[in-house]
Amino acid sequence: MGRLQSFLDMVQEKRIGFSMDEIMSGTHVFEPGMGPTGTLPFEFRVTWGPKHLLRWANPLSGEFMKQPLNGTVTAAGLCENARVTGTLELNYFTEGKLRYTFEFIANGKAYRFVGEKVNIRPWNLPFSHTTCFGVLVEKESGKLVSRSVTHFRMHTTPAFLLSLKFA
Repeated sequence: MGRLQSFLDMVQEKRIGFSMDEIMSGTHVFEPGMGPTGTLPFEFRVTWGPKHLLRWANPLSGEFMKQPLNGTVTAAGLCENARVTGTLELNYFTEGKLRYTFEFIANGKAYRFVGEKVNIRPWNLPFSHTTCFGVLVEKESGKLVSRSVTHFRMHTTPAFLLSLKFA
């Protein structure tokens, strides 16, 4: 009972959160004149999770099901393993979406990526939770750079689940 009580005390004091490591891989296509032609590899590897579990689970908080993320992105023709920072919003109840938003710098220019897993419904979770539709824009101008489709590969599920860490 002592360990359980310590865990509950930490949660109550808002000192506990969690993190998970996720890999989304697929392809992207540059807009005309923004990069090489054709379909090219696109992948992001991020760690995400809330720092304060109670705030994250509270619908009245500004942090409800929204957590920071950081990691890397590789967008062939633009960057390889560029450092990213941003957020993951689990908008299950309001929009039926998961939204990844992150920024990074490549070749001296700032970019913003927004990717969404859409149409989240209990009956289509194998598709809706595994496919992410994204757009990459120049941060300063807002100009569209590329569109991507990435996937959570089912063979990565064990590593994803084992990456869960409480802190």
